[in-house]
Amino acid sequence: MNIVWHQESVKKEDRRKKNKHHSFVLWFTGLSGSGKSTLANAVAKTLFEQNIQCYVLDGDNVRHGLNSDLGFSAEDRTENIRRIGEVAKLFVDSGQIVLTAFISPFRQDRQLVRSKLEQDEFIEIYVHCPLETCEQRDPKGLYKKARNGEIRDFTGIDSPYEPPLLPELVVDTDQYSIEQCVQQIMSYLKNKQWI
Repeated sequence: MNIVWHQESVKKEDRRKKNKHHSFVLWFTGLSGSGKSTLANAVAKTLFEQNIQCYVLDGDNVRHGLNSDLGFSAEDRTENIRRIGEVAKLFVDSGQIVLTAFISPFRQDRQLVRSKLEQDEFIEIYVHCPLETCEQRDPKGLYKKARNGEIRDFTGIDSPYEPPLLPELVVDTDQYSIEQCVQQIMSYLKNKQWI
């Protein structure tokens, strides 16, 4: 292979200094309907209002473009997360905070993304919400379709979800409002002195 890594003239540390904040990934994982996208976007809005450079990568949105060639088999889910991990790493290198809202059902896939980043650059946030509550919410009508056999390999129904064993944060969206969950995450980041 005739590919050589080209060194950048502007380093990650320089970008962080200019932005006046640390760069890292907030990886939101949880069942469909748990509130990942809503929460990630609410945190991003709060960060943006504080002049903090950030961007949300959302599972559905990414599948419209970058990952439009992937289905929902276990192999395709793994490739979906691998690609997102690489994109997230680019955002971190650019000095930004990237918020990713993906079911990312497999621990091994999330661990692979973590391993590509430095120790203080990956924050796993388990958006905890019982399956029953997610099914009651069913904002996209997907659980109903999965229960009716119209969708196969649906996480939580006929495909497994492996909850994080040691996430940095657990937010209970069935117990607390989105505003309270945002505050929990913001407090964590401030305590780390990353923002």
